[in-house]
Amino acid sequence: MTDAVDGLDLDAVGAWLAREVPGLLGEPLTASLITGGKSNLTYRVSDGTTEVVVRRPPLGHVLATAHDMGREYRVMAALAGTAVPVPVVHAHCEDPEVTGAPFYVMASVPGTPYSRASQLTELGPERTRAIADRLVDTLVELHAVDPASVGLGDFGRPDGYLERQLRRWRKQLDSSRSRDIPGIDELAAQLERQLPTHSGATIVHGDYRLDNALVDTDDRITAVLDWEMSTLGDPLTDVALMLAYQKMSAADGGSTVTDAPLAPGYPTPEEVLERYASVSGRDLGAMGFHVGLAFFKLSVILEGIYFRHSQGQTVGGGFDGLGDAVAVLVAEGLEATRV
Repeated sequence: MTDAVDGLDLDAVGAWLAREVPGLLGEPLTASLITGGKSNLTYRVSDGTTEVVVRRPPLGHVLATAHDMGREYRVMAALAGTAVPVPVVHAHCEDPEVTGAPFYVMASVPGTPYSRASQLTELGPERTRAIADRLVDTLVELHAVDPASVGLGDFGRPDGYLERQLRRWRKQLDSSRSRDIPGIDELAAQLERQLPTHSGATIVHGDYRLDNALVDTDDRITAVLDWEMSTLGDPLTDVALMLAYQKMSAADGGSTVTDAPLAPGYPTPEEVLERYASVSGRDLGAMGFHVGLAFFKLSVILEGIYFRHSQGQTVGGGFDGLGDAVAVLVAEGLEATRV
C-alpha cells in the first residue's frame, strides 16, 4: 500500500504508470506535494531509487481551457533537443478516472526555483545578475524556435492572438467574478482601445519568470517549467509578463508571488528590456499595452485562485492576501496603459 496525498491516488497512478512505462518505477511508492495548489498540483513520486514528478490540475473549480495537462506535455516533448531546457516527459494520462483529473509524468530535474530574494542574496549580486541574464537569454532562445520545425505549427492561432487573449481573460474573469473589483473593467476597456494591429508569432511560455525555471549550482538554467499557458502568439507577452512580475514584487514586497527581482544584482526592468532587445533584435514598441495586458491576466488568475480558496478548494498554504493583491495588479495595469 502506498502513501496517500491530497489530489493523487498513488496506487492508481502507480498501476497506470507500470502499464504505460514498464520498469520506470518499482514499489512501494511515496509521494509529497511540491507546490501547494495555487495553480497545477505538482508531486514528487519515488520508489526509493528513482524519482519522477507528476502534474495534475488544481482541485475544485477549474476555468475552461486552463490547467491543460496535454498542452504542457506536448510542448515539453516538442522542445526536447532544442536550446530550450525542458524535463524529459514520460507519459500523459487523459483519463480523469485514474486519479480524478488528467495528469502527466516527467523526469525530476536538479535545480532550484529561485522565488525569494533571500535565496539570491546568499549567492551575491554577480551570480544573481548572471542567473537573471540567462533567464532572459533562454526566453530569446524559446522565441527563436521555429514552431513548425518541432511539430508545433498547429499549437495555436497567431492571427488575432492579442485580441483573443483579451477576450479570453475577460471571459475567465466573468467565470470567477464573485465580488466587485474596482478598476478591472476600466483596464479591460483601455486595453481594447490600445490593441495593436499586428503581433509576432512564436512559441510563448505564458507564465515566464525565474521561479518557473530550475537553476543548478553552476547558475545554469536546467529546465523551464509550468507550460500550461503556452501557445503560439506574440513574444512580447512573455517579456511583459516578466516585467509585470518584477513590478509587482516592488509594489507588494513580493508577498503575492515572488520577491526574487528585489535581490541585489537583479537587473532593473529597463535592463531586462535592453538585454532582450539586444539579444533578440526585436522591436519592443507598444510595451505599455503588453505590460497592461500582463497585469490584467495576472489579476484574473489571482481572482480565480481567490475564488477557489474562498470555496475551500485549494491545497497547501500561502493564500492569505490574494484578494487584496488583485487590486494592486489592476492599479499597476491601469498605470502601464496610461504611459
